[in-house]
Amino acid sequence: MGEPNRRIAVVEDHAIWVRGLAALLRYEGSVLTVEHFSTVDDLVNSAGMFDLVILDLILGDATEPTENVDRLNAAGHRVLVITSGERPELVRAAVRAGVLGIVRKSEPDEVIAGAVESALLGEPVASTDWAAAIDSDGEFVPQLSPREREVLAMWASGETAKSVAELLGVSTNTVNVYLRRIKDKYEAIGRPARTKAELRAAAQHAGLSPRPWWKPTKRGH
Repeated sequence: MGEPNRRIAVVEDHAIWVRGLAALLRYEGSVLTVEHFSTVDDLVNSAGMFDLVILDLILGDATEPTENVDRLNAAGHRVLVITSGERPELVRAAVRAGVLGIVRKSEPDEVIAGAVESALLGEPVASTDWAAAIDSDGEFVPQLSPREREVLAMWASGETAKSVAELLGVSTNTVNVYLRRIKDKYEAIGRPARTKAELRAAAQHAGLSPRPWWKPTKRGH
């Protein structure tokens, strides 16, 4: 966990939890600054720049979680949500709003520290709460054809359009057509996935990850 001078903002009602988190991250080896805010308003008004914002879903000012996530995303912040897990509908709303991941406050220290480190790197943080939110929300993942799912999984795993085409026995142009369709379908449900990083996150969220024995099918659509 070696990048120096990283700054984290924690939007959370309970200062004692924030102090515990700061102590944990320092113990785990991160060199960073942890700043505490009670509301998203306080954070936004501070005009501070942070590498990551850790947001509690339920705040004392009764603000809506999705509104809070939208404001933080609009300000250019990466957002990792912390939760006690008692309100699954709020978890689903946060996932749809575009957070990097969900982590429970009750998780072991190493799980919380690992989630923060992944989020600092801009990587999605998969968890049981995250998976449950996606599984119970049919609108979060667009309806992709079997071939579109194959293309997305292979592309997101690091293959180029050319190598995907070779594996599937189709032209590179055909692969690019599939990729455009996939992007359009994500756009249609309000989950833009235009960059390779966004597509990689989309594939992970949809549970699409090629295995070492990956054998693409030979069907058309």
